[in-house]
Amino acid sequence: MILEEAVSDARLAALEFDGARAWLDEARRHPMKPLAAEVWATDPGFGYVLLVKHRVRGWVPPGGKVEPGETPREAAARELLEETGLHVDLLPEPAAVAVRSYRADWSPTLGLSYAAIVDHEASLGGEKGQPAAWIGLDEEWESVFPEDRDRIRGYVRRLAANHAADTC
Repeated sequence: MILEEAVSDARLAALEFDGARAWLDEARRHPMKPLAAEVWATDPGFGYVLLVKHRVRGWVPPGGKVEPGETPREAAARELLEETGLHVDLLPEPAAVAVRSYRADWSPTLGLSYAAIVDHEASLGGEKGQPAAWIGLDEEWESVFPEDRDRIRGYVRRLAANHAADTC
């Protein structure tokens, strides 16, 4: 059931990177490595993104491993709450699906990115030693995943354009 949720969300994701859907089709034929889930949170003005300062990875979206018995969407919401103190509804359509290794000694795994729109004045909490912060969308941030900056920026701009079209 959980794998089926991941497959369904991977197919629904607005963006695909790294040949993730083909990778997932092949990976389903073998024992699956843990899945990853994260949240690309932006503010209602689409000018900021919420990131967490990971001790090794630098500034990254809140996220982590999908636990047994948990769907990727549930994991993303749980990780957002644990890492930022925010409990919010995720947007219905997953933002992206990608494949990456989160550590040099780990095999590549499927990562699902979900999205949320959150007031950037909301009080942030989270895990000790791993601060969360709103970063201007056009600011640079240090990360071991530098490609995420353009991926997240592109997605947030897409959300902004869709929002503008919906309000016209």
